[in-house]
Amino acid sequence: MSVIPSRLLYLCLHLLVLYFQLQESQQTSADFRFYIENHTRNPEDLSRKQVRIYQLYSRTTGKHVQVMGKRVNANGDDGGKFALLVVETETFGSHIRIKGKESEHYICMTDKKKIVGRQDGRKQECVFVEEFLENNYTALVSAKYKGCYLGFNRKGRPKNGSRTAQTQQEVHFMKRHPKGKEDPLEEFRFTTVTKATRRVRRLKLHPRRN
Repeated sequence: MSVIPSRLLYLCLHLLVLYFQLQESQQTSADFRFYIENHTRNPEDLSRKQVRIYQLYSRTTGKHVQVMGKRVNANGDDGGKFALLVVETETFGSHIRIKGKESEHYICMTDKKKIVGRQDGRKQECVFVEEFLENNYTALVSAKYKGCYLGFNRKGRPKNGSRTAQTQQEVHFMKRHPKGKEDPLEEFRFTTVTKATRRVRRLKLHPRRN
């Protein structure tokens, strides 16, 4: 007679454990939904991983990308105030927004694939994806317009994104510290531009004639 009560007791305990597990699961699910809702209400503020200030050295012009309000070119001097760029890196992937520190305008690509400076950088057309090349240069492709890169011609003028490709020198850049400054939290390798680098670039752009 004593065997039956023990089995009933075991069954009751088992049902009680299942009940508490179910309650905990429902609470966890509710907490998770609450977490997601609260952390996705303003993804613009939460998606940014970090902010850095550096320069983009253009392989084509031998100078730096600068944002002068609505105008963007690659004729900036090393350490020039318009050549200092605030680069906002998003949490997921290598998506970045680039803003001129002085002008506070973002580099954006219009629907006509033109490069312009805009005050509001929240739109997708102001987001670029970093592509790290084997030659230590970096290319920046539009996150919205596939295959359209940030690029500048020999005069430093922006190229139309529809006429760019990753293999073109016009879309190759080097990340450089502002003149006389270093970043103690460096996450990527900066490339020093030397006299030899400039000489090689000049020979490629203007080969000697026999």
